[in-house]
Amino acid sequence: MDIKPIKTESDHEATLREIERLWGATYGSPEGDKLDVLVTLVEVYEQKHYPIPPPDPIEAILHHMESQDLSHRDLEPYLGSGTSVSEVLNRKCSLSLNMIRKLHKGLGISADILVQPYECSAKRSSPVRQLK
Repeated sequence: MDIKPIKTESDHEATLREIERLWGATYGSPEGDKLDVLVTLVEVYEQKHYPIPPPDPIEAILHHMESQDLSHRDLEPYLGSGTSVSEVLNRKCSLSLNMIRKLHKGLGISADILVQPYECSAKRSSPVRQLK
């Protein structure tokens, strides 16, 4: 297989098959170098044709809480009182810049995710799922 840009879905599929064939090639060998280049080409193609949008900020916080076994009380240093935590997680009020900074610094949640716009309304019908 000659190395060339991936322009079509059939090019993409053929490149994936070639990657599978080369998988496990020794790093620095001709096969390993070819594998490295093909993986890079696939990544670029997939970023362009199958972009993954950033997650919703509140969903990202909830996921982080669940994965780190955090409670609402654990968020108080970052979001304020228990009431503030509930209002943010239930989308009754937006994250402030100060909250975003604290969540990023204290919990390591990407600021790029937290600054994304999201729905926020006092009339939201489905409450946030309760975590510990």
